Amino acid sequence: MQVKIPYKPRALQAEMHQSVKRWNVLVMHRRFGKTVWAVNHLIKHALTCDLPRPRVAFVAPTFTQAKRIAWDYVKYYAGVIPGVTFNETELRVDFPNGSRLMLLSAENPDSLRGIYLDLCVFDEFGMQNPRVWGEVVRPALSDREGAAVFLGTPAGHNHFFDLLQTAKDETENGSDQWYWKIAKASETGLVKDTELEAAQAQMTPEQYEQEYECSFTAAIIGAYYGKLLSDADDDGRIARVPYDPAYPVHTAWDLGINDSTAIWFAQIFRSGAINVIDYYESSGVGLDHYAEILRQKDYHWGDHLAPHDIEVRELGSGKSRLETAFSLGIRFRVIPKMKVADGINAARMMIPKCHFDKDKCTQGIEMLRQYRQEWDEKRKSFRDHPRHDYTSHAADAFRYLAVGMENRQAVVRPPQQIAVNEYNPFSL
Repeated sequence: MQVKIPYKPRALQAEMHQSVKRWNVLVMHRRFGKTVWAVNHLIKHALTCDLPRPRVAFVAPTFTQAKRIAWDYVKYYAGVIPGVTFNETELRVDFPNGSRLMLLSAENPDSLRGIYLDLCVFDEFGMQNPRVWGEVVRPALSDREGAAVFLGTPAGHNHFFDLLQTAKDETENGSDQWYWKIAKASETGLVKDTELEAAQAQMTPEQYEQEYECSFTAAIIGAYYGKLLSDADDDGRIARVPYDPAYPVHTAWDLGINDSTAIWFAQIFRSGAINVIDYYESSGVGLDHYAEILRQKDYHWGDHLAPHDIEVRELGSGKSRLETAFSLGIRFRVIPKMKVADGINAARMMIPKCHFDKDKCTQGIEMLRQYRQEWDEKRKSFRDHPRHDYTSHAADAFRYLAVGMENRQAVVRPPQQIAVNEYNPFSL
């Protein structure tokens, strides 16, 4: 039986359907039609895959985005297939051949563990936590030798940019496993010239270059720390920064419950300079895991900074995480509650004093680069608060570091000369 799906791809979309290989990086300008392309590519793969019970997935940055952007398209294009069923709650489509299409969220990488996939399409991959790919989806593709497509519009030199560079290098070296394509509005002809002219008049040059001309070098729109980190890079302050055993290491934590916990490690010097020597992030584990991570690091500990909500008692145990941490040997100094904007300002003031270790802090630095204001699509303006996404954990922990360092005296003597009654040492 033949079923005609109401989809007629544009010439460039058709080219991409035909050209994709196992690993694919597709950079597309706004209004290209990437979601329609992705949904139909997934439907076709689900219906034509030779393996038993095929599984394909569309992964968006958030569950809300998956439902708002792709779900209506899925129902429209798959709805003509006899015997298809839709699960609105789980955003899942079951096809009569036993295959399944799922809309998933990158918000909590660990929630995706345990599935297998034959094809996965990432939408706006640059806005997703890179752990979703490396730790969860890539292993899920292994036993059935599945494929992946990474879609998006540029947002600076992030992991999406790095993946594009990998695709370019692999194809240049003759690999038949990779495919990449950059679709600029000035070249595709999909958006009318008059509309592009109007967009240019109403947007900053950086916004236009990023959104329509697929520029990875344009400034990240609404980024809080992008320019400051670029300055740090230009000044050579993102380099190899070794641990100095003459000074204690202070940590700042953003403690996740159902999502990631992020920790920054920093040292303060007599000059006022701050060496940010390490960064760690994980999820799906308890405080005992992080206590063990600290035990494994050969640092002399200073203050351990945590947000005020660490003192909230949990319903299950009746204990606060502050008490749990204390039982594990972690003595936190609690940062008072303050406005997010004040914390961001403190972080902005601190970054020019910071030297970052380029190897140990790579992930954290990238999170700070991507941390940005929330965009109000209806009003076409930025809101006065940050966007909550995978970058928030690192950025929040960095705010706590800035506020904590702002409200204490720098430790300038070697640790062996610091008396216990002068300093609150970490017991591990």
